[in-house]
Amino acid sequence: MSKMLRALISVYDKTGVVEFAKGLSERGVEIISTGGTAKLLKEKGVSVIEVSDYTGSPEILDGRLKTLHPKIHGGILAMRGNAKHQEQMKENGIEPIDMLVVNLYPFEETIAKPDCTFEEAVENIDIGGPTMVRAAAKNHNDVAVIVDPSDYSSVLVEMDSNENSLKGSTLFKLMKKAFATTASYDAAITNYFTALDDSKNELDMPTNLGMNFDLIQTLRYGENPHQQAAFYKCTHGIDKPSISDARQLQGKELSYNNIMDADAVLGMVLEFADMPYAAVVVKHANPCGAATSESSLSEALGKAIATDPLSAFGGIIGLNRSVDEAAAKIIVETFFEVVVAPSFDDAARVVLGKKKNLRLLELQGIGDVKSVSAGWYLRDIRNGILIQKRDVASEDVNAAEVVTKRSPSADELQALQFAWRICKHVKSNAIVFTSKDQALGVGAGQMSRVDAAKIAVMKSQSTLKGSVVASDAFFPFRDGVDAAVEAGATAIIQPGGSKRDGEVIAAADEHDVAMLFTGIRHFRH
Repeated sequence: MSKMLRALISVYDKTGVVEFAKGLSERGVEIISTGGTAKLLKEKGVSVIEVSDYTGSPEILDGRLKTLHPKIHGGILAMRGNAKHQEQMKENGIEPIDMLVVNLYPFEETIAKPDCTFEEAVENIDIGGPTMVRAAAKNHNDVAVIVDPSDYSSVLVEMDSNENSLKGSTLFKLMKKAFATTASYDAAITNYFTALDDSKNELDMPTNLGMNFDLIQTLRYGENPHQQAAFYKCTHGIDKPSISDARQLQGKELSYNNIMDADAVLGMVLEFADMPYAAVVVKHANPCGAATSESSLSEALGKAIATDPLSAFGGIIGLNRSVDEAAAKIIVETFFEVVVAPSFDDAARVVLGKKKNLRLLELQGIGDVKSVSAGWYLRDIRNGILIQKRDVASEDVNAAEVVTKRSPSADELQALQFAWRICKHVKSNAIVFTSKDQALGVGAGQMSRVDAAKIAVMKSQSTLKGSVVASDAFFPFRDGVDAAVEAGATAIIQPGGSKRDGEVIAAADEHDVAMLFTGIRHFRH
């Protein structure tokens, strides 16, 4: 690319733009600018030509029309090595624009406001910005397009070492970022408007779905060593908190399976954000341990691991409070792959630092109910996706229907609430035995519900006498109830809705156990 002689700057986010514009001006670059950007630069002593003066056309239509002009787009799109283009530029009095610095109206931030109106959303659709960005990106061999303020300083440094020009590789990198930016912007606009019907009422599902993802890291392999894999973050996702926002403090590079399990453990920990202390252990996306405590994180963690110590080996730990030294000492007693927590104190870092390969993920917001937001849950199928709202339903067992002659006691209700929160995150068919603050046996992913109950009993490490049972879906036959009661359960919670509910309730009454129907199913495929 030849030397930079002229730049057009028009930005909504003005972070660092004054310093960058001063840097360009000091290097002999003429600056053209629009509206608020031009006003700011002038106030800060930067020499600026306003777009309306440059084109000879005023900004009109309340600022909707500013940069859509042949002198702007001709200067951006003209190929410097094309004689015909150069001749036409001369004939039309068009000068080359060598650099475009643009970021866009905050459409997503606008529509995220609870009181945003349809008209406000429309007015925050940037027209001139994306048009210029795409034009400059198309002509990237001759024009530098900068959409990210974080690139300002490196551009100036490279100009200094390349006689006010940029390398072809840099221009290509900037081009890719520019097209990714406009793609993400258009996806957000598409998602907003196609989620409305012709009367502007919200649809249950959008008629089109636009999504854009940025690469976080390539992975050594996928679920298996022969599969390539990578980790991406949705540029306009609303799920918070997210593993994609976690900060890795130590340990080996995350694997595909680590990330999948970390996401699973995060979902479970968020169920207990309102508890004083909670710990969850996940293996192959299923919980193999969970517990809460009123007194300490270490107590909760110890009980969670004790649920199924064999399965916990090599698992993923999730914690809802900052990791202290006592909890850290428990963690290093066993081999774990990853620990996800809101923070780790200094003493804990010293203890955990002895396990060099242990991955520590710091993720703020895990223990804060107010920080949790949920968006869409996507599942890939061949040449398509399935989409649903994330399962964030949270039923209060006190409002569930008691369908048996005996009502649950206060302690049983507390245990049923705990069991119901866990069962929601176990692969179907799912049966979970718990006390009021500890998972005791987990039966996951079985083809029949009675088998899930039998496996949960088999996996238990302590007596199930006096425990409660949660089932993610209804019992189709009484055999599941019989198996749970035989193991020692005294109360059961399930959605209900089977043709044989009467038979199942009769079985519970026969055993003198309490049974609650929530009316809500939590299948997890």
